Amino acid sequence: MIKGVIDGLKIFAMPEASIGLFPDVGASFFLSRLPGFIGEYIGLTSARLDGAEMLALGLGTHFVPSKSLQSMEKALEKLVASSDGASVATMSMIISKFEEEVNIKPDNVIARLDLINQCFSGESCEEILSSLERLTLQVKEKWIQHAITSMKSASPVGLKIFLKTIRKGRSQNIEQCFETEYIAISHFLRGTISNDFYEGSRSLFFDKDKKPQWGPSKLEEVSDEMVAKCFARSFSEDDDWFPLRLPPRSGEAYAMTSKL
Repeated sequence: MIKGVIDGLKIFAMPEASIGLFPDVGASFFLSRLPGFIGEYIGLTSARLDGAEMLALGLGTHFVPSKSLQSMEKALEKLVASSDGASVATMSMIISKFEEEVNIKPDNVIARLDLINQCFSGESCEEILSSLERLTLQVKEKWIQHAITSMKSASPVGLKIFLKTIRKGRSQNIEQCFETEYIAISHFLRGTISNDFYEGSRSLFFDKDKKPQWGPSKLEEVSDEMVAKCFARSFSEDDDWFPLRLPPRSGEAYAMTSKL
């Protein structure tokens, strides 16, 4: 999980599929460990969580209001500069002095868990989207329509790659998740099966027309064979690509992450 301070004014989201990519930076690890299929929901729909929801899901350990961040940072800097050093336990104690209790709203992501599981447990993006569309005939809630709209406007390749990574991530440790994501990202940058990352960047960041032309443009046009190519480790001999090599970890930091 993401273990750290939640800024009281911040919103958490993983909208990478909307720019032609897929949620990475370890998302296949920490999102796959959320209750039920909330991880799939977040990564496939760019759903936004507030600080209270993040705490409830275990995506953070402390809720600190923005007005207290500067004071907290100074206290941590003083600790690090002290002769005693900064252990994880001591740093956590200092952060706790600045945290506040926060109440989760009645209409929160956890309250939707049964419906989320009903839809996002599907084996494919097409099945998930169909389940959401059927659900709109029974339940009139804004988050369902937002999920449908988001999935239909996102990169089909990005959605399918993410679903593959998060499903693989459930049985992988964090190092394996990083490696899997790194390989897929390398294929995205090379345009192995699609140039969606460059098209999404053009549409949203450069030309700003917000009308990306995805290729392929539909989920059903992205075959299993195409998805598999994005996880292939083989590159030509003259490529400058190298496998991901994570530095060895030791001490408290390793002890904490190895338990996640």
